[in-house]
Amino acid sequence: MIAKVQSYALSGLEGVPVTVETDVSRGLPAYDIVGLPDAAVKESKERVRSAIKNSAYAFPSHKITVNLAPAYVRKEGTAFDLPVAISLMLATGALKAEKETLEKTVFLGELALNGDLRPVTGVLPAIISAKDKGYTRFIVPKGNEKEAGYVHGVCVVAAKTLKEVVEHLSGSAPLPAVETATFTNPTAEAPTAYDLSFVKGQAIAKRALEVAVAGGHNILFVGPPGSGKTMLARAIPSVLPDMQFSEALEITKIHSVAGTLGEEGIVRTRPFRSPHHTATTVSLCGGGNKTVHPGEISLAHGGVLFLDELPEYSRSALEALRQPLEDGVITISRSGGTVTYPASFMLCASMNPCPCGNYGSKKRSCSCTPRDIRRYRAKISGPLLDRIDIQVEVDGVEYDDLVAESREENSAAVKSRADGARRIQNERFAGGKVKTNAEMGERETREFCRLTKEGEEVLREAFETLRLSARARARILKVARTIADLELCENIQPEHLYEAISYRAYSGEREE
Repeated sequence: MIAKVQSYALSGLEGVPVTVETDVSRGLPAYDIVGLPDAAVKESKERVRSAIKNSAYAFPSHKITVNLAPAYVRKEGTAFDLPVAISLMLATGALKAEKETLEKTVFLGELALNGDLRPVTGVLPAIISAKDKGYTRFIVPKGNEKEAGYVHGVCVVAAKTLKEVVEHLSGSAPLPAVETATFTNPTAEAPTAYDLSFVKGQAIAKRALEVAVAGGHNILFVGPPGSGKTMLARAIPSVLPDMQFSEALEITKIHSVAGTLGEEGIVRTRPFRSPHHTATTVSLCGGGNKTVHPGEISLAHGGVLFLDELPEYSRSALEALRQPLEDGVITISRSGGTVTYPASFMLCASMNPCPCGNYGSKKRSCSCTPRDIRRYRAKISGPLLDRIDIQVEVDGVEYDDLVAESREENSAAVKSRADGARRIQNERFAGGKVKTNAEMGERETREFCRLTKEGEEVLREAFETLRLSARARARILKVARTIADLELCENIQPEHLYEAISYRAYSGEREE
């Protein structure tokens, strides 16, 4: 007898329907799985056998063939344990279920040897993709209940054991549907250790950070050790705009596939990823030998990727960032296939100005030779530096500033101004793919960054004096547009350009 049930595989964040076909026939006892399964799927034979027996059901001593169709799609992971077990029990007659109950039902879940259902990765993107294909009913492990509850318009049933699934399908003990969850942003709390109010001094750096967040621009802090670069970077999440439900779903899909999703079942706050400088190119971009997993830049999608001590990262890893910074996505090709992951993030980086860290400091003397400084800065290529919109130098803080009792402006005040600029951008780009000034293409830049004759002269002089590239000119215009939005100005004024140009001084000095 042949039985069929439906499951889902993932290719990146996109789901691929997989039909699990099981044939139980007479012959010498055998158990084969075909349809391009990986090692984890092949090992499901023993998990399914033990789970069925330990759930007090009979396991057939016949020839069993399980086909995962379509056969040309590679099947990976342990999510096929449950559909294989259900189709096997249907084929042997151990489970009787109405045809209408099985139609449009997708099964996902890993089986323990005692019959318990364990959570699996990628449930949220699988359900969203299956919903788009017309599937309306899903049976998933209890551990995936929360993330599945955020998909509206479908009926999701969460079970703890294989026995519960069998009794639900047979109608002897129906399980309740998972309640639809409502997305809410975290409530504002008291300032944390990374609130801007705890960063003493550094008015210029804070202003640059505000501009960067307001327009979604990449930012680089250059300064000696102990000047507050890392504290500034870690304060960025406290001023980023709140997430919308659609953004949260897209970010959660990535973390669900990567297996980094928390107990809440959804990502409520914007990601802040800070990989160590020993991170490899694969760990940053994603990939693997056959299975293509999201890397740090995809896990930072919708949030911040912080690279501390930028020159210490390998050259290949840094150069791999160039394409995602331009396109907002990353395409990874491996022997197992080609996958595209979202990678639209705000890059925040920090570095010392020289090997000893004191070059340009007003408080400490530098012990590096000019050759040492050039070699150190050459670790960061010009094309990558070109893609960092804001580059600000940070010096040490005066002792009086550190012990001053006057309270610095907190993150809430900065966030309020940045949110105001974001609202202007939302209205400006309404209905299009562009969301922030940093994402503007050539067409949007020409339309929304028009300059007066005086402004053109200012930009021309900077272009020739600092020997900037065409990309640098475009990014200065985008930053100036953000500064104008913060000032609630409809048009870009010369003073906005002067401030935007000042954030490129490090690029100009490097190239001289």
